[in-house]
Amino acid sequence: MNEEYLNRARKKVKDVRLFINGVAKRARQLANGSKRLVPTTPEDERSNLDIALLEVAEGKIIICSADEN
Repeated sequence: MNEEYLNRARKKVKDVRLFINGVAKRARQLANGSKRLVPTTPEDERSNLDIALLEVAEGKIIICSADEN
């Protein structure tokens, strides 16, 4: 796991449980073939978890509770 992505993404979501569940859900979506929302190349060896963290860090994915919608 890329620590820089983790630290940047963590600043976007205050609730730790919500953060963990949201990032894990997005990583599963990527593993199941969802389109990446950040630029990548075929040679890109970043894990789905790293991609999910980067998407959150860059504001491509917003993680919030149902109450915040």
